[in-house]
Amino acid sequence: MATRDSREVVIEATPEQILDVIADVENTPSWSPQYQQADVLERYDNGQPKKVKMKVKAAGLTDEQVLEYTWGTDKVTWTLVSAGQLKAQDAGYTLTPDGDKTRVRFDMEIDLAVPLPGFVLKRALKGGMETATDGLRKQVHKVVKG
Repeated sequence: MATRDSREVVIEATPEQILDVIADVENTPSWSPQYQQADVLERYDNGQPKKVKMKVKAAGLTDEQVLEYTWGTDKVTWTLVSAGQLKAQDAGYTLTPDGDKTRVRFDMEIDLAVPLPGFVLKRALKGGMETATDGLRKQVHKVVKG
């Protein structure tokens, strides 16, 4: 059964600056602790990642995932191509400019291939949602403000 969640945060940066941080997927493990390694397998003509292999550790499980990214001017989404511990994953950021800030909404839906107790799954998902929003905000501020 699929589990989904969403979370919003406001970041003091432009959508372009935020998308640039997200596009630097090789650097994701430095600000998102569940990602242990990220390698771009394929890029679009503009240099943005298309297929990415990630080594992920969450809820006591380690997994290798291949994700395919789709980029827009105000959003980025990804979908699971392959993994050992997940049947499916769809996630993404939607960015809405708000003056000199940007409202960032992160949505994720996962379907585990292995059973996990509900409280373990909820705790892991909550941690992932916090990192995907608060961790991203900290990384964007670090990159933008130096």
